[in-house]
Amino acid sequence: MKRRNVIKGLAMLPVAGAVIPAHSVLGNSTTGSANNSLVRPETTEASFMADTNIFRRIGVEPVINCMGTYTIIGGSIERQAVREAMEAAAHNFVQYDELADGIGQRLADLTGAEWGMVSAGCAAGLKHITAACVTGGNPEKLIRIPDLTGFDKNEVIIPRYSRNAYDHGIRNIGVKIIHVDTPEELEKAINPKTAMIYLTASAASETGQPLSLEVISSYAKPKNVPVLIDVAAQNLTIPPVHLKRGATLVAYSGGKAICGPQCAGLMLGDKSILMSAWQASSPHHGPGRDNKVGREEMVGMMAAVEDWVKRDHAADWKKWLGWLDTISKKITPVDGVKAEVYEPAGLSNKSPVLYVKWDTDKLNINSFELAEELGRNKPRIALASRGETDGISTVSITTGQMQAGEEKIIADRLYEVLSKKRSPRPEMSAPVTNLAGLWDLNIKFFSSNGMHSLSIEQDGNWLSGTHKADFDTRTVAGTIDGNKVRFESTIRIIADNINYLFQGTVNDDTMSGDIHLGEYRTATFTAKRSKSKSVRKRIQIPAGPPLAT
Repeated sequence: MKRRNVIKGLAMLPVAGAVIPAHSVLGNSTTGSANNSLVRPETTEASFMADTNIFRRIGVEPVINCMGTYTIIGGSIERQAVREAMEAAAHNFVQYDELADGIGQRLADLTGAEWGMVSAGCAAGLKHITAACVTGGNPEKLIRIPDLTGFDKNEVIIPRYSRNAYDHGIRNIGVKIIHVDTPEELEKAINPKTAMIYLTASAASETGQPLSLEVISSYAKPKNVPVLIDVAAQNLTIPPVHLKRGATLVAYSGGKAICGPQCAGLMLGDKSILMSAWQASSPHHGPGRDNKVGREEMVGMMAAVEDWVKRDHAADWKKWLGWLDTISKKITPVDGVKAEVYEPAGLSNKSPVLYVKWDTDKLNINSFELAEELGRNKPRIALASRGETDGISTVSITTGQMQAGEEKIIADRLYEVLSKKRSPRPEMSAPVTNLAGLWDLNIKFFSSNGMHSLSIEQDGNWLSGTHKADFDTRTVAGTIDGNKVRFESTIRIIADNINYLFQGTVNDDTMSGDIHLGEYRTATFTAKRSKSKSVRKRIQIPAGPPLAT
C-alpha cells in the first residue's frame, strides 16, 4: 500500500487570522468535567459490543461505518466542539430571528461569504432558498406556496445532469422545472419567470465543461438570476470556492464532511436571498414550518464551522491512511487477496478509500455476500460492495467516519471472513414448474394494496418478462431455483428510481413472498396465474386507403 500524496487536494483553508478572529465566539462553553466526559476513547470490540450501548437498550444493533456520510446510518459523528456547543445552547432560551442574524454574521466572518444560514438539513435549505427566489421575501406570496398562480417567478432551470432525488426539496415549492443540456438551451430558457438555476457539484459542472458553473453563471448574472449549487457531501472551502466561480449560493450538509449536527445544513452566499430563505423556514409559518431547526443545531453548526477552520486536516488524512495500512497488512496475507488505496483529489466524499479485491471462485464468496456477512452479523460493519468484474470481487472501505480503534475490528472481521474455507456454490436446482405466462400480482404495502401484473418468460432457471405497475411497465429479470423465485424490476423516472426485489416460493399456480424496496423498506406479495386467456384474432389488411371511416 502506497502512502502517496498525503495532503493532495485538501480543502483550501485560510492563512491564520486572514478571515476569522483567533478565538471562538463560544469560548469555553462547558465545564472541564463536561469536556472530559465528551472525549471519545479508542473503540475496542469489547466496548463496541457492550450491553450498555444506548441503542441496544431498545434492541437496535449499532454499526461500524466504513461507507462514508450516508444519512441512513447516521451521516457523520459530530465533533466534540459541536456537542459541547449544542449542550450549552440547550440551557437558555433565545429569540430565533436574533439568533439567526448573529449566526449569519458569524458564518460570514468565518467563511468569507456575504452571509450564512443554518437549515434543517441541506435538502431543507434547498427548499427554503427556492421559496426565497420565488417570493422575494414577500410573505403574502410565501403563504400561498405551492400554488404559484399569479407569481412573477415560478420556473427553476436545472441542467439535466443535475437531476437527483434531493431536488424534491425544490419541486415541493410548486415550481416548473426546465431542463437544459447545452449553453444554447440555457440562454433560451432564461426568461422573466426564471426564479433560479440549480445544479449539483459533479464532473459535468466542473471548470471547462460545456455547462460548468462558470458557464451557467455567465448567462445568469446579466439577467440577475440566482445560481444555487448543491455541494452537500463536499469539504468546506475557505473562502467558498463555488462562490468565487460564480455561484450566488452554496448549500452544504451539516452532517457530512463538516461533522456538524446531522439535522442541519449550511447555506452560504447572498445575504438578501438568505434573509428571505430564513423567513421561509421555521419558526415562521408557511411551507417551511415543517423543516424546523432548533437553537441547538444552529449553534452546533456554527461551532462545526469554527472547528473546521482550526482542524488539522493533514493530520486527519495521515491518520486515515494509517488505519487503512493496518487493515491491508492484516488481510493481504490471505492467498489471492489484494488491497489498494485510492486518494480522491476532489472535494466530494473526500477521504482515503481501501479497495479490497479477490478471485471470487477461489474464495467462493462474492463482494455482495461478504458485505452482507459483515453488515448483518455482530459486530456489524457497513462497507460497500463494488460488484464483480471478470471474476474479481471488490469491496471498499471508506475512512472518513471510522473511529479510532475500529480499524482493528474491521481488519479482524475481514480476515476471518476472507480466510474461511468454503465449498463452491452449488448449481441451481431444477425448477418445480414453468412460470411462463400472465400472473395477477397483489402487493401489500404498509397501508395499501397494489394490483399489478406479471408477464413471465422462462428459460430453464432464468426468468425474464415485464412487470406492469401502477403507472408504467418495466422489465423483469431473475431466477427460479427449485421452488424458490427471485426477480427484480426497477422503476426509473427522472431524478428517482425504486428497485423491486422479489423473493418467494412457488406452489402450483401461486407465488408469495417479500419485496425488498431498498430505502423504502419492504412489502409482501402474492401472485396467481391469470385466468384471462390471450386473444386470438385473425387480422385482415385492406389493399388500399379506406373507402369509409
